[in-house]
Amino acid sequence: MSTMKAALYQGNGKLAVKQLTIPEIDEEEVLVKVRAEGVCGSDLLMWTDQDDPAGVWSWSEEPNNLPPGHEVTGEIVEVGSKIDSKRLGDRVAVDMLGFGVNCSNCFFCRQGQPIQCMNKKPDSGGGYAQYVKRNSTGCFQLHDNMNWDEGALVEPLAVSVHGCRRGKLEGGETVLVLGAGNIGQTAVAAARAMGAGKVMVTARYSQQSELAKALGADVVLPDGGDDLIEAVADETEGRGADMTLESVGGRSGTTLFQSIELTRKQGRIVILGGFWVPIQTDWMEPLMKEQSIIFSSCYSILEGRHDFEVAIDMMGSGRVNLKPMVTHRFPLSDVQEAVDTAYDKNSGSIKVQIHQD
Repeated sequence: MSTMKAALYQGNGKLAVKQLTIPEIDEEEVLVKVRAEGVCGSDLLMWTDQDDPAGVWSWSEEPNNLPPGHEVTGEIVEVGSKIDSKRLGDRVAVDMLGFGVNCSNCFFCRQGQPIQCMNKKPDSGGGYAQYVKRNSTGCFQLHDNMNWDEGALVEPLAVSVHGCRRGKLEGGETVLVLGAGNIGQTAVAAARAMGAGKVMVTARYSQQSELAKALGADVVLPDGGDDLIEAVADETEGRGADMTLESVGGRSGTTLFQSIELTRKQGRIVILGGFWVPIQTDWMEPLMKEQSIIFSSCYSILEGRHDFEVAIDMMGSGRVNLKPMVTHRFPLSDVQEAVDTAYDKNSGSIKVQIHQD
């Protein structure tokens, strides 16, 4: 059997490139040769146990026998017996978590919500590898003018598009984005492209502030403290944001608490970030303010269109230019350096990608 190179987590923050068997596809799947894969903050969190009192992550000792990675773009090099051979050579962004692995038959799949599928296929490995296999329905063709950088950014943009659609963003509204990491940046871009009147974002690092402005943020705010509260009040005539997109999550409830405090009465809070531990808060404040708290997981079909399709059209048409997000590119052989660079924001990193020939 043919083999491929793939990066596996070894424990204690270390990855190693190994030889694995290339996945065998079934009649409704395709094999994608990976051209680019983004390092996501959730990858880093997946490999960590908890914050220590100083706020430093401790790496998990538990190894993994499958390559991670869900921000995948590449070209279709093999198709199953039920798939039109015309798909060979298609340049695609891959929905690794929804249509790429769903059953197509359960209640949620019939509703166009494959991310909630009740019978997903077993994990066959992600994009930290030379090849991935997925259902053909999870492979969305890129516009001809899109490069591999952009192809691997479709997934994080789709996450933010989904959040804006779930939150029913209306033209002219004031949007606050909490966090200026990968999802925070795509949230800024999505909110701007979908008609927000004013976009505010909190940022911790200078490279995040500069990029957020380039992607459409009107105001960049400090990421905490009284200065943040006062700044949001000043920008909203004391009301708070119409809609807040929380993009941080993690192992602290800080941004959840900020969302409640900084969103106006009867406003909407959309949770994009994954909170990895139970969070306790005073629910009387959002109750009395009649806020709507909406959880938004990944992407799906809304109003007849998949979020990947919307994201691809945004980039292909030029309405959203995410190219400046990609600050670092590494070959698969340097996956350890890629992950270390993504982890260390003092490196100037925003989006780190793994590229392959």
